[in-house]
Amino acid sequence: MVSLKRYLIKRLLSIVPLLLGISFLSFILINLSESDPAEVALRVNEITPTETAVSEMREELGLDNPFLERYMTWLTNSIKGDFGTSFINNKPVIEEIGQALPATLLLAFASFLIIFVISIGASIICTLYEGSMLDRGIRALVFIGEAMPGYWIGLLLMWFFSIKLDLLPTSGMSSWTSVILPAVTLAFAYISTYVRLMRNNMVQNKGENFVLYAKARGLKGRIILKRICKNSLQSTITALGMSIPKLIAGTVIVENIFAWPGIGRLSVTAILNYDYPVIQAYVFLMAVLFVVCNLLVDIVTASIDPRMRKEA
Repeated sequence: MVSLKRYLIKRLLSIVPLLLGISFLSFILINLSESDPAEVALRVNEITPTETAVSEMREELGLDNPFLERYMTWLTNSIKGDFGTSFINNKPVIEEIGQALPATLLLAFASFLIIFVISIGASIICTLYEGSMLDRGIRALVFIGEAMPGYWIGLLLMWFFSIKLDLLPTSGMSSWTSVILPAVTLAFAYISTYVRLMRNNMVQNKGENFVLYAKARGLKGRIILKRICKNSLQSTITALGMSIPKLIAGTVIVENIFAWPGIGRLSVTAILNYDYPVIQAYVFLMAVLFVVCNLLVDIVTASIDPRMRKEA
């Protein structure tokens, strides 16, 4: 059996070329665009893009240097946390992201709690009352919820709870109640996925031999249900772990619907204004987040189940 230390070293080494590839793809975004970054920087700052001004700006941005030299400079600076300066307000990109990231993390954390609590609760109910009208009703709601677009759910929630009932704010980050509607909107599609996944695992484990032996020993139903849940959580934990970067990177639509001042809204503003340094940094950081979370989930899974190390 492969030791956990050896498995960890192999996984760490395997992500190095992947991260380099991600950084390279992030960097060539500017070169794939039809717009000249130097001209964009001038227009954003309301400067007439004359031939002399464009030339001076290209020299200032280092766009006259060879491609590989510019890439290595950008990569070295990015590793140090320097992603350049925003074209819009001339502030460091890392500062812009640092101001927007806490709001996105709060939204993602609130959504994760909603997903975790509702998914496990609904799965347990479906397992206890398997085949009943309650089980079928929950599964029908799950199916409908998965088919509904996220932006439409957000608009419906906003209309009902904010406009019709006047209970929750429609936008912004004015109080703790502001996070409720965007968090529920973001969590809605994930709840459908994990209720179905968790329920199927629990129903399958309910017919395993360990449940039969537990009943034969006269164990209480609560203890048996606890063991069923424990044996059903492995694949769900793996899926939930992979959802963390999706929750952070997938807040673009929700943040724009509810005017939430997070990194998703920042990226949309950067795209509309051709703010290439911010776009580059966003793509690179989100990709790194996916890779790192995938690595952490694999390590946790391998530490729980040694068979995963052998398969890897």
